[in-house]
Amino acid sequence: MKRILVWFLILSFAAVTAARAQDDATQQQIDKLTGQIQDLLDAQAAQGKRIEALEKEIGDLQNQSTQPGSSSASPDDLKKLAEQVQEIDKKRQEDNDRVLKELEHLEKAMGASPGHRAPPDISPDITPTPLKDHTNAGASGPQNGYDYTVHSGDTLSAIAKAYRAQGVKVTTDQILKANPGLDTKNMKVGQKIFIPAPGQ
Repeated sequence: MKRILVWFLILSFAAVTAARAQDDATQQQIDKLTGQIQDLLDAQAAQGKRIEALEKEIGDLQNQSTQPGSSSASPDDLKKLAEQVQEIDKKRQEDNDRVLKELEHLEKAMGASPGHRAPPDISPDITPTPLKDHTNAGASGPQNGYDYTVHSGDTLSAIAKAYRAQGVKVTTDQILKANPGLDTKNMKVGQKIFIPAPGQ
């Protein structure tokens, strides 16, 4: 009987200990939940205060915008301004792209990379001289124009540009037509090129 009583006491003690452990765990969960609820209530109160402050600020802005002589912009004005700025920026970018493409085109036409060489210093004789013996298949007779001697670093586009700067309105196509067989990529120093005069 004593054994049964001892076992009963042991089981009772174990049950009480287990119940206490479960009560402690439950109490910890309750304490944790209570803390979280309190944090949520505090956050809600802080948000309420922020909302009240924002409502007051919105009310003040509305009052300012309705007053005569107000210099504040409406949302539509701001939207239009933002669209204009985006449009201007888009055009600026397109212009920048066009300039870069034109520079690449000029670089290819001149046959050099940027900054390596300035256009040649050409001082052509701008007095047209009749060249009765200068004819080509496309010409209907003798042409008036100028003889130009190729210098080191010359390109056809730079030569045409220099003549245009002197008032001789000539294009690279006109020079090519007046000089059949001219290899623009392989012009030699001392080579003579005929530059047709305006109206030719």
